[in-house]
Amino acid sequence: MSKFSSPNAFADQEDSQLVADAKKAPVDPVEYSFTERDVILYNLGIGATEKELQWTYEGDDEFTALPTFGVIPQFAASSGVPLDWLPNFNPAKLLHGEQYLSIKAPIPTSGELINEARLLEVLDKGKAAAVTIVVETRDKNTGQVIFENQSTVFIRGAGGFGGKRTGNDRGAATAPNAPPKRSPDAVIEEKTSPSQAALYRLSGDFNPLHILPEFAAVGGFDQPILHGLCSMGIAGKHVLKKFGPYSDIKVRFAGVVYPGETIVTEMWKEGGKVVFDDLAAKVKERETTVLAAAAATLVSENAKAKL
Repeated sequence: MSKFSSPNAFADQEDSQLVADAKKAPVDPVEYSFTERDVILYNLGIGATEKELQWTYEGDDEFTALPTFGVIPQFAASSGVPLDWLPNFNPAKLLHGEQYLSIKAPIPTSGELINEARLLEVLDKGKAAAVTIVVETRDKNTGQVIFENQSTVFIRGAGGFGGKRTGNDRGAATAPNAPPKRSPDAVIEEKTSPSQAALYRLSGDFNPLHILPEFAAVGGFDQPILHGLCSMGIAGKHVLKKFGPYSDIKVRFAGVVYPGETIVTEMWKEGGKVVFDDLAAKVKERETTVLAAAAATLVSENAKAKL
C-alpha cells in the first residue's frame, strides 16, 4: 500500500474533483496508549468469561488480546476523518456499513501506537455516499505495522457529487463471501448480556445510541442497540474458538442486536477461510441477520473445526 504521507497515496483517476481534493487533505496521526487492563476490558466486552483466563487474567501464561481488538486503537482516527466536504452532510444520517481488519503482526497486550488515517475510496451512490477510510496502526517506538483497518460508512442524502459509482476489488476487504449450499461446519450460540453495550462502550465508542433509550428512540429503535463492532468481535471470537487464529476478518453490518439477545454464528470452512454469512450471524430471538458477506482468512489453511 502507498505511503500514507503522500498527498496522492490513494488518488484515483475516476474521482471527481471534490473527492480528489478531499483525499489530498492531511489528517493528523492519532496516538493510542493501552495497558493490559484495556485488553481485558475489550475481551470482556465481547463476551470473554472469568473461566477463559487467557483473555481475562493478565497473569496467565497465554494472556492475549482477542484478534478483533485491532478495531479499537484505530477508532478515534477513523471516526475523526472529516466528511463535512460531502454535499448535504449530516452525521445523523451516517451508517457503519462494513469493517475489514488485517492483523499484520503479533498483538501486544500494552504499548503506544500511532494511527494514520486516509480516505481510501469514495463512491457516489446517487442518494447516498459510500466512504471507505483506511487506517494503518503502527508501534510508536519501532514503526512496525500492527493492524490495517478499512471502515466503510454510508451517508444518506450526501450523493450526487459525481465520480465513481462502483468500488475497486480490494481482495479480502471486498470479497462477497457467499456461503456454500450445505450445512455449516460449525455453529456457536452466545447469549449477550443486557449490559453488553454498556460494557463494550468503555473500549472507546461512546455513541449515545448504545446507552441512552431516548437517543435510540430518535434513531427508530425500541432500546439502545449493541455496537456493530461488538457483534463482529463476538463472531470473530467464535471463529477463533472453532478454527484457530486468522490474519484478517471482514463483515458487512446487516442488522442490529439488542443487548440480551442471542447471536448465532454459523461457519463454513472454504479453503483457507471461514465464511460466516447470510443467516450465519443472526439473532436467534428475531431470526434477524446481523452480519453478512463475512469471512476470516485463517493463519493455517489446514485448520479443522474443533468439536
